[in-house]
Amino acid sequence: MAQEVTFFIDLLTLEACMQILPNVPCVADASGKRAVQRCDFLGHIPFSDTSEGLFRSYLSSAYMASVKQVRTWMEEAGMHCRIDAAGNLIGRYEALTPNAPALLIGSHLDSVKNAGKYDGTLGVILGIEAIARFHAQQKRFPFAIEIIGFGDEEGSRFPVSMLTSRAVAGSLDTLPNVQDTQGTSIQQALQERGLDPACYLEAAYKPSQVLAYFEAHIEQGPVLESTGHAVGLVTSIAAQYRFKVTMKGMAGHAGTLPMHLRQDALAAAAEAICCIEKIAQSGPNDLVATVGQMSVKPGAPNIVPGWVEFSIDVRAGTEDVRNTAAETLTHALQEISQKRGVEMQLTLQHDLSATQCNPQLSNILAASIHTVTGQTAYPLVSGAGHDAMIMAALAPVCMLFIRCEKGISHNPAEAVQDQDVETALRVMCDFIQNIPSEKAI
Repeated sequence: MAQEVTFFIDLLTLEACMQILPNVPCVADASGKRAVQRCDFLGHIPFSDTSEGLFRSYLSSAYMASVKQVRTWMEEAGMHCRIDAAGNLIGRYEALTPNAPALLIGSHLDSVKNAGKYDGTLGVILGIEAIARFHAQQKRFPFAIEIIGFGDEEGSRFPVSMLTSRAVAGSLDTLPNVQDTQGTSIQQALQERGLDPACYLEAAYKPSQVLAYFEAHIEQGPVLESTGHAVGLVTSIAAQYRFKVTMKGMAGHAGTLPMHLRQDALAAAAEAICCIEKIAQSGPNDLVATVGQMSVKPGAPNIVPGWVEFSIDVRAGTEDVRNTAAETLTHALQEISQKRGVEMQLTLQHDLSATQCNPQLSNILAASIHTVTGQTAYPLVSGAGHDAMIMAALAPVCMLFIRCEKGISHNPAEAVQDQDVETALRVMCDFIQNIPSEKAI
């Protein structure tokens, strides 16, 4: 792994911004309440790129300030910290024996635009709270524990997601040559922060250095709330397809082109979208399909649309269900296009296989959930992607979900209860204390 690289932060700006912040979290001892307070604290400038709504993008000034603050909390909890070659923040709590393999506990510090305060960040902070409890008890383990704050999971700055966990997992062949909306390349952004793009892949761990990977994350869905569970056991992370669909018809005058002679690309797309919804509704409960983006041209009220482009996001707990749905909707869209006299092009943009959580680790986590809550662990398939699905290429993984209010996420209304987060923290601590040695996994 690369040696620590020093970030260059505008300290004067940071100190000035700190004057307008609410007080630093005041709960003294490690707890779920303190974890929530710390996430709330990171929800404002200078830890956000914008003053209206939280937005923390990879390698931005807000990201740098967040790394500095979270690093302080890690060090207070008893960890030695470093920044890896990809800009991830890593805190290590040493084992009974130096240089022992590590249990990695991680999630992401970046956010989407107009984000909630707990997506990703809560998982990192909970890891710190767990270490703080163990450190206060002077408790060490046969394995080290490393808390990782990943820099880029959302892909909200550069058009690529989970870039930094790919670097850590060793599944990144080369640093992509991409730019943000301001024309800054990822290579330039790294250099601005004192990081060498040529060393990016040095963030990779060797499998022998890692015992397992654990991630705690808000559910981002309403199931736990509806079933009365504070936490849930993630059994797998859904397989994903993302398509770009282009439909080309013929633009024409809205007043003079008869209905039966039209090649209306938007009407074809509208029928296609309704069809996509029906296909998903008729499948298993874990199948979902979403059209979240659309562009229409010429885009005038008095012109029949001649060109439409839209996205399709298909997810399911297994590749078989996802693939079957994709084949069904592809055939249906072809039929709609032929019937309406429009050309259709469907391009696969994103392909992620389903990730199964490690059965042995999941059994240990399920037992910890029962020990803490008295309830049988509630199993869930994660429809959202997480760094854990990337880290599975490096080590066995498991995940814990935390109930969030109304299932709302990627939204300022995202909310959690202190007691639920405390339950998650207690489950984590019990889980860590029951993890077997490296040879047993």
